[in-house]
Amino acid sequence: MKTTLITTLAALVFGGGLTFHAAQAQPNGIKRVDIVRHDLHIPGQEFIQVRVDFAPGAAFGRHSHPGVEVAYVLKGTLEYQLDGKLPVTLKAGEALFIPAGTIHAARNVGTEDASELATYIIEKGKPPLTLAK
Repeated sequence: MKTTLITTLAALVFGGGLTFHAAQAQPNGIKRVDIVRHDLHIPGQEFIQVRVDFAPGAAFGRHSHPGVEVAYVLKGTLEYQLDGKLPVTLKAGEALFIPAGTIHAARNVGTEDASELATYIIEKGKPPLTLAK
């Protein structure tokens, strides 16, 4: 069962079935790995989960999503800057709720690699990520 799930997810990721970041350039030191994308029972909404790996000092610039995001730090220390708010620093095991449309950025403020599990509930058909100007 576990092998089947892993094989299916790998086929989706490497076969192009999940295209969350295909249209977005990857900043240096950032690696995004799509995990799952699925329609919800709520009309017009979908669920997306992505693992984001940050090299030491790497940052993902200001951007927003057309729905909510929960950023859960898997390892390391990440700093999140939501427009109009003070920076928030999270360590492994901590999470942050980011409201829909909120412009924000994230960066690894530690000396080792850091990773987050980003979970989104977004409006289907809209770009999942929009870089801020």
